[in-house]
Amino acid sequence: MIDLYVARPVGAGFEFLVLRRSPQGRSPGAWEVVHGHLEKGESPIEAARRELREETGLAPSAMYNLSRVESFYLPRTDEVAMIPAFVAFVASDAEASLSEEHDAAEWLSVDLARSRLSWPRSRRALDDILTLFATGDAGHLEDLLRLC
Repeated sequence: MIDLYVARPVGAGFEFLVLRRSPQGRSPGAWEVVHGHLEKGESPIEAARRELREETGLAPSAMYNLSRVESFYLPRTDEVAMIPAFVAFVASDAEASLSEEHDAAEWLSVDLARSRLSWPRSRRALDDILTLFATGDAGHLEDLLRLC
């Protein structure tokens, strides 16, 4: 699995894209970030790019590794999933087109996104994004974190 946070510049900060799960799938009504499974032979970075395109129709102007991996227990299969996290920056006027997985999308300030997101790991990752990209890029860590 992967988590991908989508951010666009606004003023001196960012807005974050949050997506509401549609009634037909898992966790109906839950607000999430772009999230998905790796396909056979796919790297986490490739999965993040594909999920961004499939779930939002967006292309990143820059994409970064957030240098965090969350774990999640899957009781149905009795497995522990490791979930690397990424952030994709898009144009300030970017608008998402929804897949069938979601029935709503909103661009929110960090505080509103934090209050809306269903998963605690997503709320924690927002703090990392604000810390790592406070200057608009990853600063001294740019060479390690930037993917494209």
